[in-house]
Amino acid sequence: MRESILDQICILRGSPHRRGSTNSLLAPVQETFQAAGRRSVSYDLYHMQLQPCLGCRRCQEDWTRPYCLQRDEMPTLFEAVLNSRLLLLATPIYSWYCTPPLKTALDRLDYAMNKVFGPDRGPSLWRGRSLATVTVSGPPEDDGADLWDQGLARYCAHSGLEYLGMLCEQHPGSGVPFMDDDRAGRARAFARGLLDKLDARDLYVKR
Repeated sequence: MRESILDQICILRGSPHRRGSTNSLLAPVQETFQAAGRRSVSYDLYHMQLQPCLGCRRCQEDWTRPYCLQRDEMPTLFEAVLNSRLLLLATPIYSWYCTPPLKTALDRLDYAMNKVFGPDRGPSLWRGRSLATVTVSGPPEDDGADLWDQGLARYCAHSGLEYLGMLCEQHPGSGVPFMDDDRAGRARAFARGLLDKLDARDLYVKR
């Protein structure tokens, strides 16, 4: 099943609005992936059963798989991430960071994938994969999404992931038109840049 890792992209959508600005910005990104022949899987986190991490560290007892004793839908995300080359996080910015269900997913992924929280240091099960984010912020990027960007860079360094960067578009408020040709163009360019970086790294690894 892991042979699909060079092709699949896993998208975690953290917006509560299926037709909101974040998902509108994500649409041309997904279209670009599809046009390039890249398979993607997408999960709407607000409509999944995801429980917060309990910090019990039971996940550290098994170094062979991402494990959690809670019975919810996180195993679906564990499997999708393990079988993907790129993890793309799409979220609006709430209080300078991602939305609650995406934060929950990131907490659970951190503990289940990184076997470093027990008495002995184990492996990172998702080391070598890449991560990027698409986000919409009310304030300008340097006063809204900058902490999210910095947080993800640290998250990736801790997990052995390659951080490929952030696409951030400002949306001043409801009632104001959001998507236009310029934003769609920047979204497609961001997606093409991600694919180029993945292809370049794959060529480097094969040499």
